[in-house]
Amino acid sequence: MSITGRCRCGACTYEIAADDLPRVYACHCHICQRASGSAFSVQALVREDRLRVAGPIVIREITTEDRVSMQRFCGECLARVYNTNSARPGIAVIRAGTLDRSEELACRAHIFTAYKQAWVTLPDDVPHWPEAAPPDQFIAALMR
Repeated sequence: MSITGRCRCGACTYEIAADDLPRVYACHCHICQRASGSAFSVQALVREDRLRVAGPIVIREITTEDRVSMQRFCGECLARVYNTNSARPGIAVIRAGTLDRSEELACRAHIFTAYKQAWVTLPDDVPHWPEAAPPDQFIAALMR
């Protein structure tokens, strides 16, 4: 079985070799707020070798203090679809809103909540961290 997704215009499509929808998290950092134009971004981590992308992709390299991020956008509508970065080799970060069936997703964790918008209320039963989550705790939250 596979999970599918697409950009805003449909020119770029993808398939994830998986039986279940990926688990997603919300990032409230200022970079994600600016990139999404919203209060936070919702993302899913998937193994890059399980992701197959078709259609026109434009790659934009963004270098920060400690990593290089390769952002992938649809070449037609310029919707951001996914990225990889040097801090997590072999992992693709899918923009959850590009997944087909995204309405079935449940957010499993929130990171960088020190920067969240004041009007955003986090559920009490969902783990959250004011900055980056410790990797072991973050993975445990996504897997619950």
